[in-house]
Amino acid sequence: MRQFNPEYIAGLLRSGLPGKESHLKMIPPGRKLAVDLYDTDHLRYSSVLLLLFPHEGKLFTCLTKRASGMKNHPGQISLPGGRIEAGEKPEVTALREAREEVGIDPADVTLLGRLSELYVQVSKFQIFPFVGWTEHKPEFVLNSDEAEKVILFPIQDYLENGKLNHFPVKTTTGVLDVPCFLYENEVVWGATAMILSEFLDLLRRHQFTTSQ
Repeated sequence: MRQFNPEYIAGLLRSGLPGKESHLKMIPPGRKLAVDLYDTDHLRYSSVLLLLFPHEGKLFTCLTKRASGMKNHPGQISLPGGRIEAGEKPEVTALREAREEVGIDPADVTLLGRLSELYVQVSKFQIFPFVGWTEHKPEFVLNSDEAEKVILFPIQDYLENGKLNHFPVKTTTGVLDVPCFLYENEVVWGATAMILSEFLDLLRRHQFTTSQ
């Protein structure tokens, strides 16, 4: 059995990313990955943190349910993250937002690399996803202004079992039957599912399973 360890995952992130192939598996119907020419001047930039940690013998990450009062994507399941401030490096944004949203101390996080950039057509955000590692499950401190709850998402279960579903969700363009991950009565879809899809595909491509 290959052990989950940060050095191995960092090596995978340097080995070439699945990118578009993985994103298309989870893109909502009618949405596009490419930025329209007339939207290029209106792009906004954000970064998120896919934080990995061992817990109860498995590999987990932290997701949040966005507060219902948030301007963008209220009530959706997301990775900790937010808008990149002027002059701020994207990786600094990811760590800062993780601290503000769920109390993760940046000093406890080792950044392993970055996944592919992702464009969200509805909100016109270009997202930079970073992958981090911490040796233990963090002591989360939830910022209720930004998130309703923290979700410990067992990445390893979805790696081994491929639990991909479709589920109807209400969107700004009506009800869509979206590809998603279902976990604890929550629907993980959209950009978050696309980012998770790429990471899972990266692990599968290198046969990163418990059968080894």
